[in-house]
Amino acid sequence: MTTRGERRAARVHYRFLTITPHPMLPQQPTTEAIWSVSALNFEVKTMLQQGLGTLWIEGEISNFACPASGHWYFTLKDDKAQCRAAMFRGRNTRVGFQPQNGQQVLVRAQVSLYEARGEFQLIVDHLEDAGVGELMRRYEQLKAKLAAEGLFDAARKQTPPSHPRHIALITSPTGAAIRDVLSVIARRAPHVPVLLFPTAVQGEAATGEIRSALARVREHGGCDVVLLVRGGGSLEDLWCFNDEQLARDLADFPLPVITGLGHEIDFTIADFVADLRAPTPSVAAESITPDRNELMLGIDDRVARMQGQIELRLQQARERLGYLGRALDQQHPVRQVEQFRQRLQQVQTRLRERLQVRLGEQRHRLQLCRSLLAQADPRLRIDRHRERLERLRGEHQAAMQKALLLARHRLSLQSRALDTLSPLKTLGRGFATVSKHDRLVTSASELQRDDEVEIRFADGGARARIE
Repeated sequence: MTTRGERRAARVHYRFLTITPHPMLPQQPTTEAIWSVSALNFEVKTMLQQGLGTLWIEGEISNFACPASGHWYFTLKDDKAQCRAAMFRGRNTRVGFQPQNGQQVLVRAQVSLYEARGEFQLIVDHLEDAGVGELMRRYEQLKAKLAAEGLFDAARKQTPPSHPRHIALITSPTGAAIRDVLSVIARRAPHVPVLLFPTAVQGEAATGEIRSALARVREHGGCDVVLLVRGGGSLEDLWCFNDEQLARDLADFPLPVITGLGHEIDFTIADFVADLRAPTPSVAAESITPDRNELMLGIDDRVARMQGQIELRLQQARERLGYLGRALDQQHPVRQVEQFRQRLQQVQTRLRERLQVRLGEQRHRLQLCRSLLAQADPRLRIDRHRERLERLRGEHQAAMQKALLLARHRLSLQSRALDTLSPLKTLGRGFATVSKHDRLVTSASELQRDDEVEIRFADGGARARIE
């Protein structure tokens, strides 16, 4: 945002203009060149718009006119000069108020020329009250200063109580804000008492009264949250909440402070310093009061849950009582004697059964030992060995006889085979064998001259020499 100092610098800044002919005119006019009035006005208009551009200008409005077209036409003047100005409908709808004759304003305008009449004029695209601009400058300066000191930091803000016990209300007792706040509290939380600390909320004395009301709240000590509210108004109406000392009092205040100043679009220094800023007084009241209907629903829900818990506890207590009664009945002396008697009978029965089983096992084991002793009698073993010996003797004799018969038979067979294969029988048929050095000669090539050989016949042998 342009500050007021920059705007004043723009008003006293002078520029040196270089006059450049328009392209439609000769670049080097001679004494013979002739200009038309429209060309001259067009050139002057172009020079003004391009040379000066947009300026911030402060002056007093006079001769204000607003015809059916919706455009604004007026004269902007000071104590020494004046100039015509126009603000077209597309721009003046954003101003928010209709200027009045004699009003001091600050405009942002482009210097131009109305060619049809050759009149110098300003084409305004922004207009604001000069006093408002100064207030905005002071507002922005204070806002930046306090923000740099950390007064707006979220870390230092206190959390308002969700269920306040006493509410301190600082506002005008005759304004619309108090009615809205009390109406909301009566509707949402009529059980919460509200202590009013009346004060002016507009004018030069309002800031001091508001600070005094904060001091009274601190001295009272019975409240746990503070509502600082006011209805809507202009920047001047809300200016008492832009005081630096008030902001520091709010920053150092021990209780949470909720502001609801003006409308949703209105912001004051007090809003930034407060622990919670609400867009309207009604919303501020709603932000710190619990809804009665929601509280009732919550209470009903808690009562239902408590009843359920109580019934559950009672049921558990009944079950435990029954268990303890049964346990006590089990521990009664008569009951215990009876239980001991039953246990004794059970033990006797189990003991008797175990003795019977043990006796049976011992009888069976004795019978088994007798059988083993009877089987281990030496006489029986001797008889069995004697019988086995006789059996083995008989089997041995039978085997020997069988073996002898088989041997005689095999010997007979082998004798006949040997007799069949005997060379003596061959020799008996007129054949003879020749051997040399006890080796049978089977080929004539084995014999040489003067070798001595032995010739064997069936009935004897002889020696011979080979020639």
